[in-house]
Amino acid sequence: MSTLYALLYYFATLVLVAGLALKIRQYAKTPAPLKIPTTPAPTTGGGVFWRMLRELVFFESLFKSNKWIWLFGYLFHVGLLIVLLRHLRYFTQPVWFWVEWIQPFGVYASFAMVIGLAGLWARRFLVERIRYISSPSDHLMLALLLGIAISGMMMKFVDGTDIVAVKVFFLGLMRFQINELPTQTPLLVHLGLVALLMIIFPISKLLHAPGVFFSPTRNQVDNPREKRHLAAWAAELER
Repeated sequence: MSTLYALLYYFATLVLVAGLALKIRQYAKTPAPLKIPTTPAPTTGGGVFWRMLRELVFFESLFKSNKWIWLFGYLFHVGLLIVLLRHLRYFTQPVWFWVEWIQPFGVYASFAMVIGLAGLWARRFLVERIRYISSPSDHLMLALLLGIAISGMMMKFVDGTDIVAVKVFFLGLMRFQINELPTQTPLLVHLGLVALLMIIFPISKLLHAPGVFFSPTRNQVDNPREKRHLAAWAAELER
């Protein structure tokens, strides 16, 4: 079982890193022939920076659009961030002081994740226009994320796991060593679902995470009168 999960995580990591690199390269090379920032838009580079920062940290456009969807989305994303940072303890030795400091908050963050995901999934059933455009993949992705969160909580509240052994296993993988992995069912389910998420991430709608940085409606300066906008391929044709 330890060897199986070791090979699975090596494969999942390779797919995640290579897939993200290819997608980001594709985003970076995609031309933006038009000046299409969503107005009111900043007219300076500094303004674009602060706009992107507000979007990333506070989900500003979603807050203006729909408050209750913003609430569930923000609960999920903030909870996910804390949980991910908390999991750094499994990959560092010694554990960084701030990772130790946030450990108690990770328990509450897991509840925030589940509440946020449940709310986001409920809207795909309760809101008619969202239900109409929801595909099976949308539901499956939310189910996968909920499965990861709930199986992780089961390791904490239902069937305790030897986290020291789990850490030894993952530290060993980083050194290309395969150590013994505990075999509690919640742990194996949790790790299996996380590996599945890593594999499908580069081909899923979750790519909005890196994609937001390449959105012309957000990253463009609103200065069409002051500076002519030319895509790279158009500039080459003018030479």
